[in-house]
Amino acid sequence: MKDFKAGIYIKQNSYKSFQPEFINKKWTLEDMDLLNLLSQADRQIGRLDMYSEYIPNIDLFISMHVLKEATESSKIEGTKTNIEEALLEKEDLSEEKRDDWEEVQNYITALNSAISNLEKLPFSSRMIKETHKILLQGVRGKHKLPGEFRTSQNWIGGASLSDATFIPPVYSTINDYMNDLEKFVHNEDYFFPELLKIALIHYQFETIHPFLDGNGRVGRLMITLYLVEKGILKKPILYLSAFFERNRTLYYDNLMRVREKNDIIQWFKFFLVGIIETAKKGITTFDSILKLQKEVDNKVQALGNRANKANALITHLYQHPIFDAQKAKEVTGLSLPSVYKLLEELEKLEIIKEMTGSKRDRLYIFRKYTNLFY
Repeated sequence: MKDFKAGIYIKQNSYKSFQPEFINKKWTLEDMDLLNLLSQADRQIGRLDMYSEYIPNIDLFISMHVLKEATESSKIEGTKTNIEEALLEKEDLSEEKRDDWEEVQNYITALNSAISNLEKLPFSSRMIKETHKILLQGVRGKHKLPGEFRTSQNWIGGASLSDATFIPPVYSTINDYMNDLEKFVHNEDYFFPELLKIALIHYQFETIHPFLDGNGRVGRLMITLYLVEKGILKKPILYLSAFFERNRTLYYDNLMRVREKNDIIQWFKFFLVGIIETAKKGITTFDSILKLQKEVDNKVQALGNRANKANALITHLYQHPIFDAQKAKEVTGLSLPSVYKLLEELEKLEIIKEMTGSKRDRLYIFRKYTNLFY
């Protein structure tokens, strides 16, 4: 690791682009602080993964984890949609918020599609391209070759190539770099700890910047896909975007530090701290979900013969915590007058809350649940 070389800058007309070294090779670890952090990260991610088997119906709660990841990852790119807005229908939002909302929805669709396809479409350039295509469909960036590697020079920061913070490699080398990255993903000839492997893959992908737009979101999304495909996580329940967003300056600084000072160790340490913090937060969230479930179940028993209908609705709310009376009618099979009666009782029990303050087109929220994801 101490002999690591990130790459070189090469002259291109009036600017210099960065050509990284290939990563599909044997790596040797010597830094004891890094190994200590790696041990902690492995332990915490193992604890988090236990919840995949420990929590009944864990798939109910994964959709909210995905939604939080979509809002946080998109926030890094400048969108302003929060969790509650992302849960609304498009028509319930003001006109100026709809573009951001659509980008978040695309991220959710792209991530869910990639996870469901992992068994038949392994971690690969093809999978990355298909995910990217969904991400940019019908939103800002839709004219920037969705699903295709770029065929022109791009840059990061600044208004043009002349004042860019960083200029990725020349487009004619992208296929070679992505082929090398894919080989590294599946290389079993040389042992390299999986958490460091995905840290290196993420760094390399962001350095290659193979698309004209959406590289950051795809690169962050790849982290969870890798952990699931490699069996480190049974379910997609760990996402680093919230950590990267909270530490945005450090995130970008540590990526640049690798390129400018060949300091891959500092990037690895930052990444592992992110794993440790995020896994601990995930464990706390799941513990809070279990506590809330128990509290809600106890309250619902007070409804007597309407408890079954209330439970059916609440089960739905763990995936869709904002809803209207019509949706409650569909879920419970009750008549509309009976639904309003049930909603009134659930409000009195402080399980749900009406959020519009209006007489018509009322929306309700399971806020104690959504608050767990902030």
